[in-house]
Amino acid sequence: MTTDIENTSSIKYVKFHDIELWDVKRYSSEKIKSNYPIVKLGTQIREESHRVKLSTFPEDDFGILGVSNKIGIFDAYQEKGKKINQPYKKMEIDWLAYNPYRINVGSIGMRTKEHKNKYISPAYVVFSCKESLLPDFLYKLFKTQRFNKIINESTTGSVRQNLTFDILKSLNIPLPPLSIQHNLLALYYNKIDKAIIQENEAKNKEQEINDFLLSELNIKFEKNKEKKGLTFTKFSDIDRWAADYLFNLNSIKGISEGKYQIQKVKNFLLSSQYGLSVKASEKPMGTPMLRMNNVSNSQLDLSDLKYIKLNDEQKNKILLDKGDLLFNRTNSKELVGKTAIFDLDDEYTFASYLIRLKLNTEIVNVHYINYLFNSLIGRSQIDCISRQVLGQANVNAQELQDFVFPIPNLGIQEDIVSEINKIKLKTESLKQAAEINRINAINEFEEAIFKN
Repeated sequence: MTTDIENTSSIKYVKFHDIELWDVKRYSSEKIKSNYPIVKLGTQIREESHRVKLSTFPEDDFGILGVSNKIGIFDAYQEKGKKINQPYKKMEIDWLAYNPYRINVGSIGMRTKEHKNKYISPAYVVFSCKESLLPDFLYKLFKTQRFNKIINESTTGSVRQNLTFDILKSLNIPLPPLSIQHNLLALYYNKIDKAIIQENEAKNKEQEINDFLLSELNIKFEKNKEKKGLTFTKFSDIDRWAADYLFNLNSIKGISEGKYQIQKVKNFLLSSQYGLSVKASEKPMGTPMLRMNNVSNSQLDLSDLKYIKLNDEQKNKILLDKGDLLFNRTNSKELVGKTAIFDLDDEYTFASYLIRLKLNTEIVNVHYINYLFNSLIGRSQIDCISRQVLGQANVNAQELQDFVFPIPNLGIQEDIVSEINKIKLKTESLKQAAEINRINAINEFEEAIFKN
């Protein structure tokens, strides 16, 4: 049964015996409507607080789990017991965990058979489901807009919003029979499976871009072989004293043996500039600032922006111009060196982890160079010179100028760009179709459970 609330156009009346917390937002929202029975979540779940003092086993390695609002539970890292001072919670398969201070943004996950790690910080709330509620069904329920709204309306705290386990237990949920829960999950995963197929097809298309470039430029790379023992390099060939650089020199030989003459980036670089090293705000006030997370897969990703206020003098120095190439100089090893072209009409600036490159368009097509940076041709050079510091790899502006690329005439460059654009168009179409299937999967799941 749902909570008994009388409703008028401007006032809601709540029976005293139904009041669990003295806050307005819990009782100002509409009650859950469903064709299925409405039950208290507390009747279907139990808290699991199995704490283990991992420090008791100082030399043993323990797998630690994390929780993300994007991917849920994930294998975070391995740690020696002696470095874990407080007791950690043990998580079994099909148990759920959430961050009580970030549950309102979706920070909840479920441990599955794919997760190798099984311990989690005591800061997380861990719980399991009883036999009448499928854990995966509840997890998907948390991901619906309707239930997320209920979560937001149920958190407490003036500064940091908190959802305790006691509050979680007090929430109402629709509870279909187990057979219906299974059926709804099957329909959900049918859509997800289609999305995965489309995403894999998109990845294969992206690989086609690299294969096309190597074939068109007649560049062949030797497979890296593991180096054992001593290695010898001519002194005249040494540009940098770094073991990983010396071991990988042979991997870029193919670039100079291709169909077209190579040139260093400095030969067609007009200028380079580091971005702003200032703190930006999430509030959409001022000028949007592009950061390293906004450079993805040879194009800009504007899904997560921050902003900064600039005066006219600063704008003259640091605003981006159409055709600027942005190089990600600091990131994880696999992401450093990613580039994208700024091609927007509005005013944008960029952060210090990016380098703005202005290229001589009488020699090179900016899109052509962009694709080269993001191909194996650019990747092999980035892997040679990037330095790993505290989990981050780095390439500076000076090193960047010594990258070498095959440079045919502009007409050939434009033809190559045109063919790659066709492949990218098909790739984006597949990604969009996959995204639609993922959205439809959770939306249809939600529509099957809740009534408007």
